Amino acid sequence: MTNTSWQADALAWGTGPRILEVFLEPTCPYSVKAFNKLEDLLAQAGGNRITIKIRLQSQPWHLYSGVIVRSILAASTLEGGKDTAKAVMAAVAAHREEFEFAHHAGGPNLDATPNDIITRLEAYSGVSLKEAFAIPDLDREIKWHCKYARQNGIHVSPTFMIDGLVQADMSSGDEVSAWVARLLK
Repeated sequence: MTNTSWQADALAWGTGPRILEVFLEPTCPYSVKAFNKLEDLLAQAGGNRITIKIRLQSQPWHLYSGVIVRSILAASTLEGGKDTAKAVMAAVAAHREEFEFAHHAGGPNLDATPNDIITRLEAYSGVSLKEAFAIPDLDREIKWHCKYARQNGIHVSPTFMIDGLVQADMSSGDEVSAWVARLLK
């Protein structure tokens, strides 16, 4: 067994018995829309009533998805854990166009390298990521997120699961109040 000196913090907020798992690809516009509602959801529903878990759903048509997902998970190994990872996700959400290709295949990011993407993430989030990004076995955390999504039949983002059941009719376009009503019924 390998002994590691790092620990990825679970991307979970709240302590309530109802569990909402949200599968997000950080540069997907619909995932960004859902991500931006999660704090409000936790505040409205109550952190003692629900637990929100973010599951990262890397998607190959978002061409820097793997680099960004690894960066977020790397951030979760740093001081502040999940909140540091959340800051990196928020930076991506606030500057989504800087991390995505035009029509998934063109634009200025064609000339960007993975190092350029990490440098942008560091600048926007204020989090030093390069050392944590280079953790040799960080891929086991990435693989866990991928495997978990596949085991649950999830292939796109955002996808929502409540208490282990996929909610096919739940959408990033829903009002937060609709999510609260659904979670607390």
